Amino acid sequence: MFQVGPGSHCERPITDVASISARTVVRKVGRNWLSVAFTLSIAAVAAAILWHLLRDVDSAEVVAAFEARPVGNIAIAGLFAIAGYITLTFYDVFALRVIGHQTIPFHVAALASFTSYTIGHSLGAATLTGGLVRLRVYSAWGLNVLDVAKIAFVTGMTFWLGNAVVLGGATSYAPEAASLVDRLPAWINRGIGLAALLGVCGYLLWLARRPRTIGYANWKIVLPNGRVTLIQIGIGATDLVLVTLAMYTLLPPAPAIGFLPILVIFVTATLLGTVSHVPGSLGVIEAALLIGLPEFGKEELLASLLTFRVVYFLIPFLLATLVLALRELGLVARPSAR
Repeated sequence: MFQVGPGSHCERPITDVASISARTVVRKVGRNWLSVAFTLSIAAVAAAILWHLLRDVDSAEVVAAFEARPVGNIAIAGLFAIAGYITLTFYDVFALRVIGHQTIPFHVAALASFTSYTIGHSLGAATLTGGLVRLRVYSAWGLNVLDVAKIAFVTGMTFWLGNAVVLGGATSYAPEAASLVDRLPAWINRGIGLAALLGVCGYLLWLARRPRTIGYANWKIVLPNGRVTLIQIGIGATDLVLVTLAMYTLLPPAPAIGFLPILVIFVTATLLGTVSHVPGSLGVIEAALLIGLPEFGKEELLASLLTFRVVYFLIPFLLATLVLALRELGLVARPSAR
């Protein structure tokens, strides 16, 4: 058991663990050249698409459209973004309970989740950069590299299960929307969506038979049962719906497009951005939405995307960086502080 009392010494483990992790990250980046090549390829494709689509765009019109965004819509989008980031904190809360660390206070889990997700996805290679931030926060509470790896695994499952249900369900119902982005026939997209839903159902049935453990040696996780996994799916699905609502609120008023097609196109875009590991999914989301939403004028849509980036990426990133910096200053001033 780890010590959580106010008199425990936390500064030394934080420094040692962070230093070890930094060296580990450098080694992994050096070895994982395939991942780097994949990221560069996605970024190059997105850049080529954007160059092709935006050659005739008037930057002055984009700026004018950005400045003309209704304040009310921006405020509503901000509320959806806040709700999304609150939901995001439950990724870590859920993961901590799965791996047996129920005593970690909510505010610590919320800090780790918010800062690791925001900074990790903004800088790119979120598994590594976000992992370092999580480790910096959780090591003060006795968690080590293996614990943080388990948290990353469970939170990753929450994300992918939520994607499978939201995108699978929406694509099964409206496969034509997905076809606008991936250019596949609607029947193939519907088949992919149904396969994702069947995969989730099969996973739940597999969990229902008996307790399931994955991993080996010191790295083992007892997976939650089917009923608890439904909560996990709900967390991931709610997060995706809220971030899509933030984007949907910022879209131009005309032409009117239903929420479900936007859900399919936007979640597909964010999924492509996530797997690309491009910092902030920059360019990837924009290219996918410009392809998937040709009904909108390019200048208007770019203004909406720029506003979304400010609301959902830039402001949270600055806030997360500030919060983490203040925590570090607090640890320097009071070595025993959490």
